[in-house]
Amino acid sequence: MRFEIMRLDDVDGTAVDTTVVDAASVNRIVQQAASIGQRILIRPADSTAS
Repeated sequence: MRFEIMRLDDVDGTAVDTTVVDAASVNRIVQQAASIGQRILIRPADSTAS
């Protein structure tokens, strides 16, 4: 399964950057975001997203 991860702006919460990763990469990305206090949104990726 693939997930879309969006990095969110600290001020207004709009998506600044988006990437699609496999399930094995999600934990690493969450840990990195948590370590620097970065806001992210994770959701299942559409089958057409790449």
